[in-house]
Amino acid sequence: MQKFIFEIRSRGFFLLVIAFLIISGLVYAEVTEQFDESSILHFQSISGNTSLDLLMWVLTEIGGIIPIMLFCFVMFVWRKTRRMGLILLLAILIATVLAGYLKDYVVDRPRPDLEYLGSELPIDVESDTTVLGGQGSFPSGHVARASALAFVLGYALSDRFPRGWVLLWIFPGSMALSRIYLLQHYPMDVIGGILFGIIIAAILANKLKLSEYLNSSKV
Repeated sequence: MQKFIFEIRSRGFFLLVIAFLIISGLVYAEVTEQFDESSILHFQSISGNTSLDLLMWVLTEIGGIIPIMLFCFVMFVWRKTRRMGLILLLAILIATVLAGYLKDYVVDRPRPDLEYLGSELPIDVESDTTVLGGQGSFPSGHVARASALAFVLGYALSDRFPRGWVLLWIFPGSMALSRIYLLQHYPMDVIGGILFGIIIAAILANKLKLSEYLNSSKV
């Protein structure tokens, strides 16, 4: 993992950026509109299982800005994980603000305008309205945050758990699924969110020398 994607001059990182730019361009040009619309209509039709509906709601609420920031703050306060906590705090804040800017002022794609037909939920679904006040759709802020979290933690644990760190990506994958299932985002929105979150986290981890910190502290 470290050699493949961490260095911001690496081929892996370059391909990530190119992939994100291509997807952004396709969404902006509405090339993916038919695919996204048909996909979101399918998810609208399959809702209604109470247990699954509640699970998707819990997942999407966990990805809100407050729960994620609380987790990162705990890591920042704990001395052994302070550097990782700092990187995560910055990654979450920057990813949220920049994703909001892209959603509202660059891509400017409206969210799905469909009625949720599933079970009644305890509270309204977290829509992740940005600090900029808009309601754009691409990229997903929830998924960007989840991906940034998975990237930094996965990078930190990749040496100790050469295979186990991959399980961390269940979190952003589940987050992406929940956002589509609850009709908050289109499929391309969450794909863009995954790529965007990784890019932001990789840049910050590199600039704040996470690799050197992990080698010296053996976290």
